[in-house]
Amino acid sequence: MKKLPNPVDRYVGSRVRMQRMLAGISQEKLGEALGLTFQQVQKYEKGTNRISASRLQQIAKMLGVPVAFFFEGAPAGEAVAGGFADAAATAYVADFLATSEGVQLSKAFVRIKSPRIRRRVIDLVEALAHDSGETA
Repeated sequence: MKKLPNPVDRYVGSRVRMQRMLAGISQEKLGEALGLTFQQVQKYEKGTNRISASRLQQIAKMLGVPVAFFFEGAPAGEAVAGGFADAAATAYVADFLATSEGVQLSKAFVRIKSPRIRRRVIDLVEALAHDSGETA
């Protein structure tokens, strides 16, 4: 029987992945800087292996964020029923931002200065999602 990764470990790993991708750093480059293989970085990002406190501090320094960044919005250990629903409702955002498409879209979107054009982009994406049978 395979043990599932702890939800907090998965969340922290996904935040490492998101920030690494936003910084334009490959798993290989991050691994080299930390003295690790890219496979170990993959395991951290998937939550398969836990990141120690000292290693997380190294990663935070390399990616230019405070250690607390990796825990912002993390699932609580002892959540009430509503807490689980809230975490599930926002989990898809973190999952999306952990993809290369999510990072590319986010980077491009924030470069759009006009609020009107941003709104039109959102309307376009919602229309495309609706036409493909997805809900936005």
